[in-house]
Amino acid sequence: MVRVLSETVVDRHLNLAALVDVVGDALVKQARDEVERPDRPHFPVGTGLDGPAAAGTAIAMPAYIHGAERYATKLVGVHEGNADRGLPTINAQIALTDARTGIPEALVAGTTITNARTGCIGALAVRALAPDPLTLGVIGAGAQARWQTRAIATVAELADVRVYSPSESRQACAADLSDDGIPARAVDTTTAAVSGADAVVTATTATDPVFAASDLGDETLVVAIGAFTEEMQELEPAVIEGADTVFADVPSEVIETGDFRATDLTASDLVEFGTILGDAEYEPTAGARAVVASVGSATLDAAAADAIYRRAVEANDGTDVELLSQD
Repeated sequence: MVRVLSETVVDRHLNLAALVDVVGDALVKQARDEVERPDRPHFPVGTGLDGPAAAGTAIAMPAYIHGAERYATKLVGVHEGNADRGLPTINAQIALTDARTGIPEALVAGTTITNARTGCIGALAVRALAPDPLTLGVIGAGAQARWQTRAIATVAELADVRVYSPSESRQACAADLSDDGIPARAVDTTTAAVSGADAVVTATTATDPVFAASDLGDETLVVAIGAFTEEMQELEPAVIEGADTVFADVPSEVIETGDFRATDLTASDLVEFGTILGDAEYEPTAGARAVVASVGSATLDAAAADAIYRRAVEANDGTDVELLSQD
């Protein structure tokens, strides 16, 4: 039998504060080469359906963490046009398979898990590299802007959260966060979001820089999670080149994004983020800027999905489906 966990079931068993540590542990193991994480292919989909342009991007993301009972394969669809359809831009499913036998064990709705584990990157960055309490600037007003802020709120006291987006969606995002007890407000410019902030999160699908480097403080932590292809860019080169340390969840992939192709940095200039999470003696450089860039990793999906699946099994939640022949 294969257990199917819907988004509703995932929501019931997702503890965001606990997931921060799950994601942190996974990043530590990834930095120690204790995972199997093959290259993930990106390919256009939907070409020819409504014309010559692709409708979206498909991504396949497999991973196995050494010693885990299960390995994971995530299938992702990124469709920008979904915003006009009232649908999520990112949709995902995660298959969990028994690592000993290869028998399929679970099919887990992956959209919430993807959003939550990505949000945990911001939380881990703030916990390791930012002051507490802090003022947070958020560029972007979609699902990920919300998840980043909510995850950060589990590890630090937020004194002020300023949300900017060029659309009126910033008002709705700030209202949603305020309903969660987070002191969030919409602002009308990127300058108002960034200036004086202790940490800035960029959570967009931009292809050009989303704020001016000159608005950024010398000590501000920047968490960039939106750009994952060479065409996408959220940061001016001066933001990255002006940092004391630049961290990346996957340096070899981060360096290929538009944010970094615009700089003179190489992969060897980036510090794998998991190395400091596993170092109890690490101290950030006082008075200096840090950048944490993330493209996402299937390692995090494997860890997060497995944690939620185990909680669901303990609660006897989800739907069992016969997938394999019993003969």
